[in-house]
Amino acid sequence: MLDVRPALDAAAAPPVIRREDYQAPDWLVPEIALDFDLDPARTVVRARLSVTRNGDHDRPLRLDGEELELLSVRVDGEAREGRIEDGRLVVDIAGGGATVETEVAIAPEKNSQLMGLYASGGILCTQCEAEGFRRITFFPDRPDVLSRYRVRLTADKARYPVLLSNGNPIEEGDAGEGRHFAVWEDPFPKPSYLFAIVAGDLACNRDRFRTMTGRSVELGIWVREADLPKTAHAMQALKDAFAWDEEVYGREYDLDRFNIVAVSDFNFGAMENKGLNIFNTRYVLADAETASDADIDAVAAVVAHEYFHNWSGNRVTCRDWFQLSLKEGLTVFRDQGFSEDMGSKAVQRIDQVRTLRAAQFPEDAGPLAHPIRPDSYIEIANFYTATVYNKGAEVIRMLRTILGAERYRKGTDLYFNRHDGQAVTCEDFVRAMEDASGIDLQQFRLWYSQAGTPRVRARLEQANGRAALHLSQEVPATPGQPAKQPMVVPLRVALIGQTSGREIVGERLVLLRTGEQVEPFASVSEPAYLSINRGFSAPVIVEAERRSGEIEALAVSDTDSFARFEAGQELMTRDLMAAIDGAELDPSAVVAAVGATLRSNVLDAAFKADAIALPGENILIEKLDAADPARVHAVREAMRRAIGTRLKDDLSRAYMGASRADPDSLSGEAKGNRRLRGATLSLLAAGDPALGRSLAARQYEGARTMTDRQSALMVLAMLGGDEAVAALDDFYRRFESDPLVIDKWFAVQASVPGEATLDAVTRLAAHPAFTLANPNRLRALAGNFAGTPSAFHREDGRGYDWLAEMIVAADKLNPQTAARFVAPLGRWRKIEPGRAAKMRGALERILGEPGLSKDVFELASKSLG
Repeated sequence: MLDVRPALDAAAAPPVIRREDYQAPDWLVPEIALDFDLDPARTVVRARLSVTRNGDHDRPLRLDGEELELLSVRVDGEAREGRIEDGRLVVDIAGGGATVETEVAIAPEKNSQLMGLYASGGILCTQCEAEGFRRITFFPDRPDVLSRYRVRLTADKARYPVLLSNGNPIEEGDAGEGRHFAVWEDPFPKPSYLFAIVAGDLACNRDRFRTMTGRSVELGIWVREADLPKTAHAMQALKDAFAWDEEVYGREYDLDRFNIVAVSDFNFGAMENKGLNIFNTRYVLADAETASDADIDAVAAVVAHEYFHNWSGNRVTCRDWFQLSLKEGLTVFRDQGFSEDMGSKAVQRIDQVRTLRAAQFPEDAGPLAHPIRPDSYIEIANFYTATVYNKGAEVIRMLRTILGAERYRKGTDLYFNRHDGQAVTCEDFVRAMEDASGIDLQQFRLWYSQAGTPRVRARLEQANGRAALHLSQEVPATPGQPAKQPMVVPLRVALIGQTSGREIVGERLVLLRTGEQVEPFASVSEPAYLSINRGFSAPVIVEAERRSGEIEALAVSDTDSFARFEAGQELMTRDLMAAIDGAELDPSAVVAAVGATLRSNVLDAAFKADAIALPGENILIEKLDAADPARVHAVREAMRRAIGTRLKDDLSRAYMGASRADPDSLSGEAKGNRRLRGATLSLLAAGDPALGRSLAARQYEGARTMTDRQSALMVLAMLGGDEAVAALDDFYRRFESDPLVIDKWFAVQASVPGEATLDAVTRLAAHPAFTLANPNRLRALAGNFAGTPSAFHREDGRGYDWLAEMIVAADKLNPQTAARFVAPLGRWRKIEPGRAAKMRGALERILGEPGLSKDVFELASKSLG
């Protein structure tokens, strides 16, 4: 085998790729024909490339390749010797174009990286984003080389009766000796990262969708036969996504077929390959018995996300990988809009912001901070980040807020129509918005180039029936960007009457553009409270001066749902932080706000569940300079006990009321009640462990949904004792044949607070059901352990050592997945010096490992810097 991967020199850092160095491709490939002779041990791939010289130069054709056994090279029918330079196959071509043919062999069953062509549970499948196509055949593997693909697949008919690729099927038949073939053709030019094939013994849930112009599209979701009953929800979500994108964005699907295939081994959630989406089973298979309500909602969101990529990513794609947010930020915003329209807009927005604060805000504040359009990288897989995706979506949301719905829609129409079939940049997207709206967005472009979360300070002054809102902003220094310019910050603002509790100045949009700014309000009829950043209109940290009792009042009376939730979180954070800093814990204000929420007849159950939940420990740690995680945990638990004890009757009534949820319903009301049931059970258990254990055991035994079973199991696991052991054993026996549910079994145990959890995860890592080779299983154990501060941040540092060992072991199999676990160690700057030194030590041990991948090297070295 010819391995043309560049070696990682232990004595020197791998090369850095910079956005400013972008150059257009020397050669284009308008057409490519691929012929696969499929076999898990040895697949032979024949490629025929029609190449054309791009521009006036005499440089040879250079084709990327990785772990390919080169069998032959031909140019215009003439055999050539294969010449490898700097990890690429170099082909000299005299004229302006040629037909280049290569033949290579690959070993899918040995491909543990899950990039390129690999085997998963008896299925052969591909993952090519970002640079996996080079593990299949030699090709200029970059997103700005767009080609039309014709693909022939040949395989054993009994073992692989289903043969799928991008586009539309045009031929199939018998190939002799028990083998068969299928030919697929994609009429739309696409980059190599969108290529896909699947071969396997699969069953299909089939349906059809009639588009807005009357075309009939055949839909298929392909899974193992036993999993077919769990695909109904995903199919409905797919049809809903088709209809929503037509109605909201005017985008119609363009092929005759749309297929989804679910595989159990997958680095990502799903992949938007043109006409053939390949999904992690986690985001396809769902029913009430084996998937929680959160899982079911995630299936719909991810199905929609990947479908929406057909336009925002496929028909219009990225010029280079620095433009990743061009497709991902826009498509996340699109799937968020879909989810908001399919469910509770307020609750969806709360969940979106929670995700942003838990994952992206720490990224913005740490050594891995980068803009949504980065300037450099070592390994592109490391930039599939919360900043690119989630903050990228917030940037698109701000654009829509500034432009308004109508002008935003005109902008997206112009963008898709102007750039259809092209590989473009973030600048092209913003320019389309400017051209369609007539609004100058020059300053807004800073959101694409500046890292860091802006801090906005707000102070409301009132006198003589008038008010003035004093605003200032600061964008903190981040690695490589010590000085920042003021951003455009769209803030939705209203004033709430102190006496009346109503809006005395209706909501308006304030655009903060400078370092300091004053917004006047006339005719303020009574003393007012400030409701700011309503709906989380900007991804910023707001520090507002509050009068005595103001935040308590807004937590029960703000007329904007998100702002009311936010006020409650601010109140909880204020009192928790005071106690963490050494003051005596006073839970009275938080208890009063939670009680008012529970007793409200206006708020729905899902909102109540969110509003009574305390900020997570990681959120609190991020607000400190040198946190003692043990103290953060102790204070937060003391507040939970106080709520559970003082509001026992209110919580019990809410718990019993929510227990009437229809277990067979996936309505918003039913899901909200189950959500509230889990939230109140957790608080009751904190206040009265004996009652909590009794209720949880009864709920577990009587559960008809995974939502109820899992929330009860989590409470039992946190309380410990014989009931926990019995429930965990029962859960495993019930679901041991379902990998996705067993992931939950690992996750629950890894999420239990306290130092004893390390011993539990150490035992679980030796369990026969655990494997480093499956990303879902690794995330369930290592990801949840590292995300549980009181377990991970042991004073003796053993939690850090365990995670470092897992990273090193996983790196030998799948560097892309291993690298995703480095970030928790990189947050040492937020932790007190003793633990921080041990975290740094764990990073240094990782970097000292021989043969470390560039994926892990990049993140570990930056985390130490």
